[in-house]
Amino acid sequence: MTSGAAAGGTGGAAAGGTGGAAAGGIRVVLAEDGILLREGLLGVLSRFGFEVVAAVGDAEELVAVVAEHAPDLVITDIRMPPGFQDEGLRAAVAMRRVRPDLPVVVLSQYVQDEYAAALLDSGDGRAVGYLLKDRVADVRDFVAALRTVAEGGTVVDPDVIRRLLQRPKDPLAALSGREREVLSLVAEGHSNSAIAARLYVTEAAVGKHVGSILAKLNLPPAEDTNRRVLAVLAYLRA
Repeated sequence: MTSGAAAGGTGGAAAGGTGGAAAGGIRVVLAEDGILLREGLLGVLSRFGFEVVAAVGDAEELVAVVAEHAPDLVITDIRMPPGFQDEGLRAAVAMRRVRPDLPVVVLSQYVQDEYAAALLDSGDGRAVGYLLKDRVADVRDFVAALRTVAEGGTVVDPDVIRRLLQRPKDPLAALSGREREVLSLVAEGHSNSAIAARLYVTEAAVGKHVGSILAKLNLPPAEDTNRRVLAVLAYLRA
């Protein structure tokens, strides 16, 4: 898992948010039709101090309880009854149309990049997470990802990021090989200093690469916009 299009180390891609706040006071609605996984998630959330205000098994119930409880965080499976297609995802996107700042983490069995793009396209890509279920076993990383999203950050599983950056007709064709490498690490949530250490270059060099990436993706400075997140979204929307 990770810290989304730009934030801490949860094994995925994160952006924004610190991911370090205590879970106390974070009210959660959980939607998962699999009873065993739902009970396991309830145990993890309880252990780390999250308050689960409702746990449901289908997308229709999810929308209803979120409207009732106005939680701080929603965790939902993508595939839910009755069709087991993308009901959970569609519910999440619909709820974020009503409340764009609603923190949502979706769980998926497989890498489905079109689902990640749809989710990240909602609410300017803030306060969202797309995680693979097999990474939930790394409990501390999973909890860190939940906290990051609850704080307004973005978390995308690194396997999803790798798939997205390897798709054909790459809209990032204008980027150099090094710039693509830097963008991949940004998407996985690494800071400039961490990227510099990984690539054995100076932090100033990383800063220049990031500036070049943003310029080539036509992302000019903006006071209220996280440009690092938008750099990842520019690819996901392509």
